Amino acid sequence: MPEFSQPDLLLILLSLALAGLVQGSLGLGFPMTATPLIALLTDVQSAILITLFPTIAVNLLSIYQGGKWSDSIGRYWPLAAYAALGSIVGTQILILADPSPFRLLLAAIIILYLNQERLSLIRMDWVRLNPRLSLMIFGLIGGMLTGTVNAMVPILVILALELRLKSIAMVQVFNLCFLGGKISQIMVFSVSGSIDQTLLGIAIPGIGVAVSAWFFGAAIRNRITARTYQKILKRVLLLLACVLIIQYLLDP
Repeated sequence: MPEFSQPDLLLILLSLALAGLVQGSLGLGFPMTATPLIALLTDVQSAILITLFPTIAVNLLSIYQGGKWSDSIGRYWPLAAYAALGSIVGTQILILADPSPFRLLLAAIIILYLNQERLSLIRMDWVRLNPRLSLMIFGLIGGMLTGTVNAMVPILVILALELRLKSIAMVQVFNLCFLGGKISQIMVFSVSGSIDQTLLGIAIPGIGVAVSAWFFGAAIRNRITARTYQKILKRVLLLLACVLIIQYLLDP
C-alpha cells in the first residue's frame, strides 16, 4: 500500500462519502462508485484494498435494513455462496494478471442486456425457468468480476430484474453477495500480505465516513417507488458501462 499525502487522503474520504451516499440511496453501488474515483489517485489493486472494510460496513447495514430476511436471504443465499467462490478466483487473477480486459467484457455484457429487445440476440426467460442454474451462473460470474474489477453490481442487477425481485429483497441479496465476496477478498489479500498498517489507518476513518453518508442516502431511498427504482437501476447500468469503457481506454 503506497503512502498518501494529506490532500489525497481527504479526496479518498470524500470518495468513500459519495459512495456511501449512493449505497444508502440505491442499496448498492459502493465499490463501483468509490473504486474508480480512488483509482485516479493510485492503482486499481490499492483502490480495491482501500474500499474493502468500508464496503463490508455498509453491506451489513443494507442487509439489516428492511427485515423479512426469509424472503430474500433465506431463498437466495446460494447466490452469495457462488459469488464468494467466484471472488476467490477473481482475486487471484487480479494478483497475477492484468484485470483491464474484464472491464471491457463487463461493459459489453451490460450494453447487450440493455438492448436485448432491440437486438433480439439474448433470450433471458431461462433465468426464471431455471432459478438454481441462474443463481450458480450469475453468482460465479459476479464473484469473478468483483475479484478482478470490483464490479459485481451489473451482473446482479440483470439477475434481479429478470427474477423481478422486490427492491428490499434485491438490496438484501445483493449486499449478502457483496459481503461474501469481500470476505473472500480479505482472505486472499491477507495470505498475499497486502493488508498492512497503512491500509488499516485509512480504512478505520473510511468506515466512519461511509456509514455516516449511508444513513443520509437511506433516508432518500425510502421515498423512491418500485417503478422509479427499476428505471434508476437501468440508468445506473448504462452509466457503469460508460465508466468501464473509459477506464479501459485510459488504463496505461
